[in-house]
Parts: sequence; structure tokens; C-alpha cells
Amino acid sequence: MRHRKAGRKLGRTWEHRKAMFKNMAKSLVEHERIQTTEAKAKELRKVADRLVSMGLEDTVHARRKAFKVLEDRMLVHKLFSDIAPRFTDIPGGYTRIMKHPGSRKGDAAPMAIIEFSRRTEAS
Repeated sequence: MRHRKAGRKLGRTWEHRKAMFKNMAKSLVEHERIQTTEAKAKELRKVADRLVSMGLEDTVHARRKAFKVLEDRMLVHKLFSDIAPRFTDIPGGYTRIMKHPGSRKGDAAPMAIIEFSRRTEAS
């Protein structure tokens, strides 16, 4: 029974999903916008919103928890100094998912673009 088992499995083991979402979160923080499948984008939203919430706390503990996901000091610095301060006045909804008009060429999977809802003009 799958009672109270939230989240999509995406045809992967837990270890593979965990590594995939770490990599996708790194790319999202680095580029502030990535293209992926709709299902992965909807699951990545949970990870990204938690990261921004950690960035709003700006404590040593929050930085260490963010480092555990991002595994790069420069990305943690960017999260806490550039990305999180944009969201100080809103309680949630830090990411936006937009459906991409095309589908993936190999298997026709529906594609989406996930980005931070408040982006700078330069990025």
C-alpha cells in the first residue's frame, strides 16, 4: 500500500532521485532558470522552495543545511546574498513553472521551465 507516501518516484531509486534533485537544485541556483520535464519540475519546486526558506533565515545552521544540498560555497553564497533577499516580503511561492510549448524529442515527454519567480533583469 502507498498510503501517505507523497511524491513522484520518477522511475528511479531513492538514491538516484536524491542525487538528481541535488544536481537540478544546483543548476537552478546557478542559472535561475532551467528546462526539464513537468513532473521533475513539480518535484524540484519543493526542494527549491525549501532552499529559499533556508536562505531567508540566514543562520549558520541554515547555511550548513543548504550546503548539504548544494555542495558548493559559491552557490550557497549566491543563494543567501542574491536570491533569498528578493523574497523577504512574501511568505512562499518562490518558484514558477511554465509549460514549454514543445515536447521532448525522444519520448514526447511534456517539458516545462522552472525559474525563481523574482528574477533579476541580467539573468
